[in-house]
Amino acid sequence: MKLASFIVHGRTTYGVVEGDQLIDLESVKSTFGADLKQAIAANRLGELTPAVLAPLPRVPLADVTFLPVIANPGKVLCIGINYATHVRETGRDMPTYPMIFTRFADSQVAHLQPIIRPKVSHKLDFEGELAVVIGKTARHVNAADALDYVAGYACYNDGSVRDWQKHTLQFVPGKNFPQTGGFGPWMVTHDEINDPQELELTTRLNGEVMQHTRTSDMIFDVRQLIEYCSTFTELAPGDVIVSGTTGGVGAFREPPVWMKPGDTVEVEITGIGRLRNSIADEQ
Repeated sequence: MKLASFIVHGRTTYGVVEGDQLIDLESVKSTFGADLKQAIAANRLGELTPAVLAPLPRVPLADVTFLPVIANPGKVLCIGINYATHVRETGRDMPTYPMIFTRFADSQVAHLQPIIRPKVSHKLDFEGELAVVIGKTARHVNAADALDYVAGYACYNDGSVRDWQKHTLQFVPGKNFPQTGGFGPWMVTHDEINDPQELELTTRLNGEVMQHTRTSDMIFDVRQLIEYCSTFTELAPGDVIVSGTTGGVGAFREPPVWMKPGDTVEVEITGIGRLRNSIADEQ
């Protein structure tokens, strides 16, 4: 099942993707939750059976304004330097532990919405990534059981303002400019993905392939990331782990490739979908 958060007819709601339409869950919010985050926390998504969905109204995908999959996550934990190919292009040593930084919810932007290049920098880079949406409270989870705590998966573009990222050893400034983290277009529920380490990820800039990998190239896989993160913090339903990017980012190309106004960037993951954003300048 694919679930998206969106605005239609001035209403903020969520629904089930069915072909080129969305099944609007507005009328059953009292049962399933006011938004997708609450619906995940209620652990009732499995009750969205064909019989329940059949009488609900449909709206064309083309008529909605997408929101970030989880518009109000309590935590967005991003993993740096987590693909072997990316480690090699940076010249770093292989990490012993996951490198973690945080994103704020207001730094995210939805599918088909512009990623904003800030006034203070032109070094805006792309990072295609797999996002993992947590499905239930997780604390001290063993890696062997970790996928039981996943609600679903989505595409993410961890847009990075590289010069601000490099001001210090901490990445947070370069990762939290408003509207730089693309998240969407929807979440695919965990039962649709047999193994998150067997997915194919591709990032395209203006149609040209810039990154291409299989998620098996992760240094710390999804199970290990949930185990590690749930040890130092309590993960809650709707929290997001953005699992890292592969080689091919713009900063390490010769010459460097920076996203600029008028560009289109896409992150596609097999079995999930394609996240598309334009690039615009901050006003």
